Amino acid sequence: MEFILQIKQGGKCKMKINLERLAKFLVKAKTRTYASADSQEIKAERPLHKELEFEEGEFYYRDSYIGFFQAPGMEEVRFGKERKTIWTMAYSGGMLSAFSKDGEFAKETFNFLKKALSLVTEDMPFRGPEELNENSWKYINKVEGDINRFIGHEKIFYKEKEVFSQDYIGGIVIEKN
Repeated sequence: MEFILQIKQGGKCKMKINLERLAKFLVKAKTRTYASADSQEIKAERPLHKELEFEEGEFYYRDSYIGFFQAPGMEEVRFGKERKTIWTMAYSGGMLSAFSKDGEFAKETFNFLKKALSLVTEDMPFRGPEELNENSWKYINKVEGDINRFIGHEKIFYKEKEVFSQDYIGGIVIEKN
């Protein structure tokens, strides 16, 4: 089944976006930016932020975040020559306060998070899988909604103790006609 998002301007259809193509693009973008071992930061549009980007065809992706132990941020997909923002996801959270002074442990946690995020799928192109277990680590992700509109929460446990927690929300951008 093909889902099409129509973006209108002045009552006329300005562009049509296949949501299945958008989901495929999101998977590529996410696995080639933060979740990738060799992602490269770019010049930030916002001061003091870390930013990553991926571009393919008419789609452009940017992930922008600030901080380390707590690192709120936003991902967005822009489309077309005008690079009109069509999809966004905001996220906020990070290491729980009991673990927010141990930089080495946080790096281990974020490496496990990257592994979970590298398993993003087209049917849930937001964060990682519902669950991932590896040695002493466990990732849990609960989400409601779909690519159009969603809200979710992810957690990481180490040796059955919660060490990381993050909320996220987002979806398609629909402007006033």
